[in-house]
Formats: sequence, structure tokens, C-alpha cells
Amino acid sequence: MNQSILEMTKDLVKSQIEHQGLAPELMQRTLQETYASLLSLKVQEDRMEAGEIGFSQETRKTSAPINGKKSITKHAITCLECGQSFKQLSLRHLSQHAMTPLSYRERYGIPRTQPLSAKATTARRREIAQEVKPWELTPRAKAAKKVVRGARRKAATTTA
Repeated sequence: MNQSILEMTKDLVKSQIEHQGLAPELMQRTLQETYASLLSLKVQEDRMEAGEIGFSQETRKTSAPINGKKSITKHAITCLECGQSFKQLSLRHLSQHAMTPLSYRERYGIPRTQPLSAKATTARRREIAQEVKPWELTPRAKAAKKVVRGARRKAATTTA
């Protein structure tokens, strides 16, 4: 799929506005409904590709494993247990399936280093971390800065 679900939703609703004269007060509801419909279709399509629909639970377990990395897109991550989409799979949600992040990753073949969040969410967190630089706020980092400052002062006084 070349377009994200969000982009397809935007294009469909834009087309409805242009051709059918969709009222502005209905636009938000139409966007939400269209997005939900496209998302459920994508989940069904993914399940069909994985061979899950129409088979018993035993057959599903023996079939080829689902590629978990495909469930992580730019704006959403789809829970492969229930098919819901989120910005991130929280501990709370995974606990509803009696799973931990580690067991979820193992079950669906997702690398341990892959965040269980949408790519845009991960990128934004990375940006914030680069701005805040929390590693410089640790006691160890502060102590190292003091040592460096002391060495600079000592070097400045001995050369002067």
C-alpha cells in the first residue's frame, strides 16, 4: 500500500466535499468514520494475507508467522492480537491480552530494539530527547562536568 490510511481518508473526504457538497459540520464525523472503515479493512486484509481468516485456532498457530514490523506504520501501530490501532502499544493494553512487551515482540517476530509505537511518535520522542538531553542531568554527568571545569581552571591558573 503506497498511501497511508490517513492520507487515503483525507483524499476520500476531500473528494466527497468537492463532489457531494459535504456540510462542514459533518466533516469531522465523516473523517473519523472513513478512517475507522479503512482501518478495519486493512486489518481484515492483513489477516487474510496471513491466512488467519477462515481457519481454526490450531491452523493459525501452525501457519506462517505474521510479520509484526508491517503493523507499525508512520501514524499508528496495529495490535496484532485484537486489530485496534494506537499511537503506541502500552503495558496496560498488552496486559489485557495477558502479554508483556517482550512476549508480544517474540510472538510476532519484532526485534527487541523496535519501539512498540508509531514511527512519527518515536521520531518526536527522539527530537524531544535531543532537546532536553536527559543524560546530562544525571548525577554522574554533573560530577563529570565539575571535574572538567576544575581541570580547566587549574590549567588556566598554571599557564597564567
